[in-house]
Amino acid sequence: MSMREFSHVPVTDFPPQLGLIVLQSDETIEQDFRRLFASSVDLQFSRIRSGADVTPETLAAMEGELGISASLLCPWTRFGAIAYGCTSGTAQIGRAQVARLVSDAAITAHVTDPVSALIAACGALGLGRIAFLSPYLAEVSDRICATLKQDGIETPLFGTFNVPSEARVARISPASIMAAAEALLENGGADALFLSCTNLRTLDVIAPLEERLGLPVLSSNLVMAWHMARLAGVPLAGNVPGQLARSPI
Repeated sequence: MSMREFSHVPVTDFPPQLGLIVLQSDETIEQDFRRLFASSVDLQFSRIRSGADVTPETLAAMEGELGISASLLCPWTRFGAIAYGCTSGTAQIGRAQVARLVSDAAITAHVTDPVSALIAACGALGLGRIAFLSPYLAEVSDRICATLKQDGIETPLFGTFNVPSEARVARISPASIMAAAEALLENGGADALFLSCTNLRTLDVIAPLEERLGLPVLSSNLVMAWHMARLAGVPLAGNVPGQLARSPI
């Protein structure tokens, strides 16, 4: 039986739409984003091919894949914002190039990434010196620190787990993250802590670390969700951890 009579729901009645480009090797960010956004926000995900090991070369290779991955989001959806979910990849490819590749391939009002989001978050909280904790080799994170410095954000404290393999990053325990963060800030020297990498499981350590350190604690997924909400004018979930979540959207 063919049902020829049906009504259409106006596009204006659809929930706000956000898009996220996720690394092939990322096991964390999709779950985090479902926790970070209110249920009234619709999320669409696309994947991008990425290397098993994180090196400047494998990060740079994603530049050639980024537009393709963005185009695999629903082509007629008008997104309030689309994000590229790779902190190190953004620093390697360049923030402006990321924005150009994504906006050329999908219909979106805004494009963001973890580095742009971190810069915006530091501006919102008045932060100029952050302690930087990364899972990756120092040569990968050095590019991020240099990018932040161009926007006036210093990284006087740097710590790393020295993990080259993406498969191990999501398995770094919360207890290890907390111990490393406390050791990094044992003698002070920064006005916030940044936990870098969208694959690092950070959401459940943000609130306890803020309590122990007495400083704002930011992470790649937290700042990117906050920035997308700010750009698209949509709500975060009510239980998002950390001082940043309580700052104006």
